[in-house]
Amino acid sequence: MAIFLQTVSAKLGIATGSNLPEMCSKIFSRKVNWFFWTAAEIAAMATDLAEFLGGALGLYLLFHIPLVYAGLLTGVLTFIIIYMEKYGQRAVEIIIACLVAVICIAYGIELFLAKPDWIQVGFHTLMPSLPNGEAVLIAVGMLGATVMPHVIYLHSQLVQCRKTPETDSQKHMHFKLERLDIVLAMNIAFLVNAAMVVVSASVFFTQGMEVESIEQAHQSLAPLLGSFSSGAFAIALLASGLSSSAVGTLAGQTIMKGFVNLKLPMIVTRLVTMVPAMIIIALGINPIKALVVSQVVLSFALPVAIIPLMLLTRRKDIMGTLVNRPLTNITGWIITTLIISLNTVLLYLTFTGIA
Repeated sequence: MAIFLQTVSAKLGIATGSNLPEMCSKIFSRKVNWFFWTAAEIAAMATDLAEFLGGALGLYLLFHIPLVYAGLLTGVLTFIIIYMEKYGQRAVEIIIACLVAVICIAYGIELFLAKPDWIQVGFHTLMPSLPNGEAVLIAVGMLGATVMPHVIYLHSQLVQCRKTPETDSQKHMHFKLERLDIVLAMNIAFLVNAAMVVVSASVFFTQGMEVESIEQAHQSLAPLLGSFSSGAFAIALLASGLSSSAVGTLAGQTIMKGFVNLKLPMIVTRLVTMVPAMIIIALGINPIKALVVSQVVLSFALPVAIIPLMLLTRRKDIMGTLVNRPLTNITGWIITTLIISLNTVLLYLTFTGIA
């Protein structure tokens, strides 16, 4: 699903030379664009909330820095990463790639130490289940965390930073290379996300443990798998928080500039999106609950990004020779329907008190 949507987003950027928010501002009415922008900003803030908390918790667990100060330090580190963009987008990409490599190594270590039952892993991968409302809540959160609406907006912008293709053949070649890049990157992301789930199930579920907080998860890993494991967990948390926060900040700039033609200094937008996370930290709200809810918000924001994307990319007058094929359109609307249906089920379970 994530591969498909990011591929279509990249195709829009290559075909039009504009990102998704910019194309929306050209095609749709002002009121519609303000709605799109509002939903996108809420999604961006929800994303930042999760990633910011992740980075802050990583610093807290590694260095025992009070969580409030860890949050502020996370903001500073994110600013430094974004500042590197003055040396070109490649510099930021290298930093983020290094952070992702750290995450991969950390969870590779966790997976090795956890020694999961691979037969059970294979079975439940092929035959997943949602036994109760809480499982639906987690599933919707994982959907939002994996697909992420802000990345759909951003990917159509990132392809602009390459050499601009002029002919149809150049556009098609650019698209093929971009598609390969997306498939590779998203499969790496899938393996990392799968490793997180497998490690959690292998370590906590098999022990009958109900983890209520990140700190509890960190502390529980040491006696079960050794101190090396708990350290790897904290490092992965920090690296993922920093890398994702940087991506979220870049996406926020794209969203604001594209939809409402408003460009604020990046430091201002970053400070604004830091506010919810700092409030949660200051109030002592359970970060795990905040993280899950923030990712559920992303799932609800997904259709608002996908629907205009599919409406635009099906039009030949906009896309030219890169216009969607019928199968692409059908797939896109099926994905949209599935996401809306899952969100609707969650709403029903929530309001009936089941979730």
